[in-house]
Amino acid sequence: MVGDGRPGRDRQAVARYVERVAGELTEMGMQRMASRVFACILADDAGALTAAEVGERLHVSPAAVSGAVRYLGQVGLITREREPGSRRERYRVEGDRWYQIFAQREQSIRHFEQTLQAGIAVLGPETPAGRRVEETAEFFAFLRDENGRLEQRWWDYVKRREEARAAGEGPVP
Repeated sequence: MVGDGRPGRDRQAVARYVERVAGELTEMGMQRMASRVFACILADDAGALTAAEVGERLHVSPAAVSGAVRYLGQVGLITREREPGSRRERYRVEGDRWYQIFAQREQSIRHFEQTLQAGIAVLGPETPAGRRVEETAEFFAFLRDENGRLEQRWWDYVKRREEARAAGEGPVP
């Protein structure tokens, strides 16, 4: 069972929820075991588990967990940390991980946009391929610009949310 054993928490409901999140991540293109491991860590109150804890909760082998955490670390969804006084590693999902991933993508988008721009000259701006590459470059320029605006809106929202929480108000519109 996936649940963390917290008193009052339905372990089976937690297990179903973890599998639901994992299923949706798999549908979005993530590897199945990586989806399950990520969802398991995400649903943990501490947001951090050892490989043994993940394996126990998901009823999977250490090898399956090892491959999944390697992948999740490579794509930046989890970080590794050592348990104090131990050789064991804990795998952590930070609360702002999604923001960090999107923020890091800007550099990749800019680089790809430059590569596409170079291709327009090579292919010829008036050729079908050149026009297709130009439209693709325009899309990535648009995406990069909108990502910057979206990032600012996010931080504005976070500020309003924290102010509302401090004032004891409900959810931020």
